[in-house]
Amino acid sequence: MSADLKKIADDYAAADKKITRRIVICAGTGCVANGSLKVRDALVAELKKKNINVSVELDVHNCGDETTYVSKSGCQGFCQQGPLLHIAPDDILYVMVKPEDVEELVAKTIVGGEVVERLLYTEPSSGKKCKGDAEIPFYNRQTRTVLKNCRIEPGSIEEYIATGGYAGAMKALCDMSAEGVCQEVLASGLRGRGGGGFPTGLKWKFTLPNKSDKKYVICNGDEGDPGAFMDRSVLEGNPHSVIEGMLIAAKAIEANEGYIYVRAEYPLAVERMNRAVEDAMKVGVLGKNIFGSGQDFILHVMEGAGAFVCGEETALIASIEGQRGMPRPKPPFPAVSGLWGKPTVINNVETLSSIGRIIKDGADEYKKIGTEKSPGTKTFALTGHVANTGLIEVPFGTTLREIVMEIGGGVTDDEGNLTGECFKSVQIGGPSGGCLTEEMLDLPLDFDSLKSVGAMVGSGGLVVMNKQTCMVSVAKFFMQFTQNESCGKCVPCREGTKQMLSMLEDITSGEATVETLDLLEQLARSVQKASLCGLGKTAPNPVLSTLKYFRDEYMSHVVDKRCPAGQCKDLAMPEIIAEKCKGCTACLRKCPVGAITGEVKKPHVIDAEKCIKCGACAAACKFGAIVGV
Repeated sequence: MSADLKKIADDYAAADKKITRRIVICAGTGCVANGSLKVRDALVAELKKKNINVSVELDVHNCGDETTYVSKSGCQGFCQQGPLLHIAPDDILYVMVKPEDVEELVAKTIVGGEVVERLLYTEPSSGKKCKGDAEIPFYNRQTRTVLKNCRIEPGSIEEYIATGGYAGAMKALCDMSAEGVCQEVLASGLRGRGGGGFPTGLKWKFTLPNKSDKKYVICNGDEGDPGAFMDRSVLEGNPHSVIEGMLIAAKAIEANEGYIYVRAEYPLAVERMNRAVEDAMKVGVLGKNIFGSGQDFILHVMEGAGAFVCGEETALIASIEGQRGMPRPKPPFPAVSGLWGKPTVINNVETLSSIGRIIKDGADEYKKIGTEKSPGTKTFALTGHVANTGLIEVPFGTTLREIVMEIGGGVTDDEGNLTGECFKSVQIGGPSGGCLTEEMLDLPLDFDSLKSVGAMVGSGGLVVMNKQTCMVSVAKFFMQFTQNESCGKCVPCREGTKQMLSMLEDITSGEATVETLDLLEQLARSVQKASLCGLGKTAPNPVLSTLKYFRDEYMSHVVDKRCPAGQCKDLAMPEIIAEKCKGCTACLRKCPVGAITGEVKKPHVIDAEKCIKCGACAAACKFGAIVGV
């Protein structure tokens, strides 16, 4: 069966006209974990109680008049404000909605046409109540293209098609040659969003000439960076865009089979991708003779075991083949000998999700956003010491200051309060990336600018750190991660990361010397050059970048035996912050060695020589006045 996109779109449009109000509940993983589906159930029950015609799944062939459509969506990005509830056409966004809010919400907004002020987002710096996306800086300063469709119903292939979905695939399969598809993607300047930044069209052109009875397309959804959830959100919220990208890639390299490799820790992404593949098969977007073009293409969804190294192409291929996920030497590259020895192209989720729009609208239209050498947009997972954490999408060339201070709403202290001038650094690219400093706040973010300062886009993790953060501990955290995730195949990575971690532990415990820093840097560069795959080659990046930009902090650890941020317990100087101390004497009474002195209702002090850092005083203090124990 060949898909009739126009009929599907027309049927959906006819049903959509009967909807008087649409209420979209965010059903990304974060909001589901916070109870968004319970909110939806309570909302549907309350609407029915008010005798309002309600539908939770839009039946395009049997939709009643005057329908209130309560639909789900993928991740809407504003994760810390979830569960999110968007009401159209009123353009109201309610945040942190609970089931107990539903009765008031229905009575005032759905029935009465009023806004429930307490459920609106409050801008932290100004205290302003924001009614909808257009008024919220987190949204109105983004350019959402890949994430744009994450507000439609992810389980509805009809809605995806009605919003222009699969038009690019139809154009590629019916009106373009394989060489033409490769050239259009190459002309767009699209570079791989998985971290390497290699031109996507060039990768396809390398694969196309290699003749074989079988070729494969693989979607790399094995997102393993700590704090990164961009690919997961696209797979959950816009699964058909990934299928469309793979379909176009199949045309470009003359493949007829593909695999979507998703880590098993993403059960919702796996569930929605499986449904999307089934629905695409039912309507004829996948299968035999798609769009009457003669192109066949079938897809499999495979769950990965969660190894970080499987983000590397050849390790991922080994995993699909049923082997242990370990990298292979290159060449041969997957374009020549990939899955089961056949020519294979592997692209990241975000890369594939961008393809349909490039083919549908053209390369020139795509290049209007971003920079000359890094066109388009990039999704980032914005986390850490920032007011607005979540998933964002901005054009390449956007500065770090715009992301952190405007979209992110500013830097916070450890308690989550806005602090003004408290920015210290941003770790970009996760374990493979590097640190950006305050002097780089106005650096336009793209593949080349980041490379020039020793960092990389990576998959898109952005961890904001305030001045209370110990950069040596940050480097140690990422080294611990990469050491744990090393597959152990090559000695430089297996042993090098282990020894680097050991040296970092010596530094944070006060057992290192200045010579340790020189040895650490020398070893880091050796691991970088000699490792077999990208995991080992990039593992030293957090160490090298923190050594470069925060060497004085390392020197404090090894020379003064002091952690300036007070985060390394073995080096922290015990201290009672006078401004916070109320003189209640609770700490004094709990100290087992009599290291604390002071009068009632006056700030106390700690004798650092006597203190054994047992932590009893900090546990007793109700005001958070004691640090460094």
